Amino acid sequence: MPNTSNNPQEKTPVPAIRAYLGGSFDPVHNGHLEVAMSVYQHLLPIATQLQRTLHVSLLPNARSPFKTQSTDPNHRLAMLKLATENTPIQINELELWQAPPVYTIDSVRTLRQQYPNDSLIFIMGMDSAHSLDKWKDGLHLTDHVNLWVFNRQSSTDVSDGISEKFTDRTISSKNNTAITQDVNFLKTQLPLSLQPYITDSPIELLTPPIHHSTNSLNSNNTDPTSPDPNNTDLKNAIQGRIYIDPRPITAVSSTQIREQLQKLDDQTNKMPVAQRQIASIASINDIISNTESNPLAKWLNPAVYQYIIVHQLYSAAQFR
Repeated sequence: MPNTSNNPQEKTPVPAIRAYLGGSFDPVHNGHLEVAMSVYQHLLPIATQLQRTLHVSLLPNARSPFKTQSTDPNHRLAMLKLATENTPIQINELELWQAPPVYTIDSVRTLRQQYPNDSLIFIMGMDSAHSLDKWKDGLHLTDHVNLWVFNRQSSTDVSDGISEKFTDRTISSKNNTAITQDVNFLKTQLPLSLQPYITDSPIELLTPPIHHSTNSLNSNNTDPTSPDPNNTDLKNAIQGRIYIDPRPITAVSSTQIREQLQKLDDQTNKMPVAQRQIASIASINDIISNTESNPLAKWLNPAVYQYIIVHQLYSAAQFR
């Protein structure tokens, strides 16, 4: 079964459930897959009970508007396919081939137009949700989709005890009292205008979209934040809900992984050619065997790591 989907238009008797995790995935790492799989595993029994199809997809962007450089989309897509092979996670290429910058608000509008009756969920970390008022029309994302917000902990140093931290703290729920306190605090971290839409249950993200008709709007309303009744895009607007997942995940960024790859590359470049080839093979074997001596072992799929080396991405040395 292919794990890519560009513009699927499946017609199902019951509205589908579609969840999206956006990002540059430069490179894709196991932290991305952990989040996507967590949502999938959480929703699958509910979707099965409701007899609704479930799609959880990675949504790679063309290039982040906050970054000046990005790896070729063909490489990022190839790595995504390797990372999601033999998983239920799909890849949606909606943003990937568009000319940057591409904004999330435009993407969720497009998805809502494609799937007007489906339950749409956009997945993000609290660090992103906290700054939605800085995004282009970020406070209007819930006009089109629901939000599933993860509690991202402070960023982990990739080279310092990464394996132990990832195993012990990722998506963990050992202390229910602490989690309740954390959620109450996290709720206050959302922009004030979004706080009324918080729900304590992810099931509320699956209710059929509630379409708001602009006919009921007051045409004399001069509030600039109110929907424009002449804007046809908002005539079918919905009001989404926001679920804050209480299970903390350890944050690691693709930037940290790129920096670690650069360090490894600098080290191997100082070796003679024969030793470099041996070091490269050893590094791949470390990741395949999940060896703690390699700080990338817990974060990169072995096939993805090998792809990086073969294609000399992130200044990784090429050994054929």
